[in-house]
Amino acid sequence: MYTPRRVSRSLFLVARGLRHHLRCWGPETGKPLILLHGGRDASATFQFMVDCFERDLRIVAPDWRGHGKSERAPQGYWFPDYLADLDAILEALFPGDPVPLVGHSLGGNAACTYAGLRPERVSRLISLDGFGLPDLGPQGAPAQLRRWLAGWREPLPPHKTYASIADMAARLREANRRLDEAKSLFLASELSELLPDGRYTWEFDPRHRSPFATLHRRAEWAACLAQVQAPALFIGSGLPFPPALRDEPEGLAARAAVIPGARFERIAGAGHNLHHDEPQAVARLVEGFLAAA
Repeated sequence: MYTPRRVSRSLFLVARGLRHHLRCWGPETGKPLILLHGGRDASATFQFMVDCFERDLRIVAPDWRGHGKSERAPQGYWFPDYLADLDAILEALFPGDPVPLVGHSLGGNAACTYAGLRPERVSRLISLDGFGLPDLGPQGAPAQLRRWLAGWREPLPPHKTYASIADMAARLREANRRLDEAKSLFLASELSELLPDGRYTWEFDPRHRSPFATLHRRAEWAACLAQVQAPALFIGSGLPFPPALRDEPEGLAARAAVIPGARFERIAGAGHNLHHDEPQAVARLVEGFLAAA
């Protein structure tokens, strides 16, 4: 199994009525770096990137509600909740201080939106394969809402269970062929929970498999990002995520340009989980951007 070079510690705090888990690396004082993970993921998945940083940074990475060791939300999940949770966590830990945000996928989209809504609270902004979502248009609303309602009419099926961590690691390698065995075993051990019957399952709330009740509207997303004041860096994987973004003729660079002066980089050969596939390359870009800015 993968052996971390930097060992993390846990911190718990209550934000907006839910108990949140935060994973911390490095010194307990000094200027922080905030890492925001993607959907159906957890803070531990930044371990490989953290181990590749040259400096021993003070890092704080919350588990979003219903992910990792954070408490689940009984009434389901809405994208604005992540923004409000982040706001509450930052106010509790770093009141009034602008902080750098690095987010992956869902975390990148949340970081970018938050940086536009609270520009005074964000000093640097880095999004890892978080470029928003395809704009489905208002005609997609009825189907989206029907799917959302259906998820509340009947209990969602539980996660699949596995006989061992090794089986879960194999499933992760099946989903991402770039993962080696050591990393997949580490991720499986961090993203799983042991059931009373001795089997294992994924730790995130199954309700995260349901769609949000609201559609992503690019115009609204862009209006928020246009108000970002912090230096911004978008790091894209080898292929756009989600795949529907590949059909946009202007490409991801145009989405990054929604933030004035934003820089756009791409890591060829990396999949959507680029911080797993090429952690050293991602760490080099992140650390270099923070230092240069």
